[in-house]
Amino acid sequence: MNVAELLAEVATAPVVKRAITSRDALNEAYHYGSAFSRGIRIDLNGLTILLISGTASIDENGQTVHVGDLRAQVRRTYHNLTKLLASEGATWHDIVRTTCYLRDIGRDYQAFNEERTRLYEEQKLDPLPASTGIQAILCRPDLLVEIEAIAMFRRESPTE
Repeated sequence: MNVAELLAEVATAPVVKRAITSRDALNEAYHYGSAFSRGIRIDLNGLTILLISGTASIDENGQTVHVGDLRAQVRRTYHNLTKLLASEGATWHDIVRTTCYLRDIGRDYQAFNEERTRLYEEQKLDPLPASTGIQAILCRPDLLVEIEAIAMFRRESPTE
């Protein structure tokens, strides 16, 4: 196979995607009309991309936890994201971007950023992921923070 044929094969290879979840950490909460996946895994020519939906302080029963406590909600949200990453063989070192939604960015950003910085230092991230912070009305009135993330990685398969 010459280079042109190889490139044509790569360019036309199917994009394989499937839903991801980590039910031991958080659940879909179908009872409030959830119509989304916790995340999507895309495998494309040896590159894996994880698109993780907005994730919050939700438990394995789909209930909000740590109502009224921003720092605890941030920590639970990062716990949930960590479990979603681990369910696909990824870590925080694979995160390339986050979008962080805060109910009250003026009141809560400093505490949020302190918790995020603590996690990133614990994980020894370098470089840090790209990120955007946005004030938003979240899907539940008791949520103070929600974070979505994108991870990208390549892993050698056991047969290689």
